Amino acid sequence: MIHLFLSILSSAGIFLLFKLFDRFKVNNLQAIVVNYFAACATGLILYKNPINIGVVINEPWFFGAFILGFLFIAVFMIMALTAQKNGLSVASVAGKMSVIIPVVFGLIVYSESINIQKSIGIILALFAVYYTANKSKKSPINSSSFKLPVLLFLGTGIIDTTIKYLETTQVKPNDIPIFSSTIFLFAGCIGITILGYKIITKKTVWQWKSLIAGLFLGTINYFSVFYLLKALNHKDLESSTIFTINNVAVVMITTLIGVALFKERLTQKNWIGIILAILSIVLVTLA
Repeated sequence: MIHLFLSILSSAGIFLLFKLFDRFKVNNLQAIVVNYFAACATGLILYKNPINIGVVINEPWFFGAFILGFLFIAVFMIMALTAQKNGLSVASVAGKMSVIIPVVFGLIVYSESINIQKSIGIILALFAVYYTANKSKKSPINSSSFKLPVLLFLGTGIIDTTIKYLETTQVKPNDIPIFSSTIFLFAGCIGITILGYKIITKKTVWQWKSLIAGLFLGTINYFSVFYLLKALNHKDLESSTIFTINNVAVVMITTLIGVALFKERLTQKNWIGIILAILSIVLVTLA
């Protein structure tokens, strides 16, 4: 359970950093590209075994790591477009409601346990995410861009499901650091290609503060994935339980951080969401 707790704290830390990026006018794309290479370096430093590129390339999870690296970048760009065209609330809800995809995958493919208490907890979790993430009274949907929230929902759910599948079938416990690093390396290579194009075409100007910001973000980002993989590797915790608790707790904690540190105001729906989040976590955990 400690690994799940640390993954939740790391994910909440990412939210905190992005809020600080906005305050200090840090270029998000530049910091995110640096973050992927910093996350990769963190994993390589923590990897205790000798690194053999030939061996890594022949690992059964290597192609899966490439797919995840591509998805990390693609889903981030979809998230940005969704927030711009459909609103931040819609982007938040679409991303976090995707928890249902890995949960259903775990129940069907791995025959994980399900009972009335756990079912109620999962249903409450979905309502909790919706109400907690709904920061405004209205969340207008641009019908011409309706496909973006759907793509974000599917993309985020596919990432979580793929991570669970690879962790279960192909990644050995000792390989978690190098597996995580490989994912971030692929994401970084794709990201730097996009960033390089923008710099060459003068659509953006490099900011050196993005380097420092990206180093902090990358370290925290690495541990959010590392500890999630560690939690999924725990024999006594099912993936349906882990993903439900992880997503709901991150939404709840980041919302409370927004209130405590950034003086964000909560609506009545937000408080209902927080209460439902606590109830869902208790029900799913005890189940």
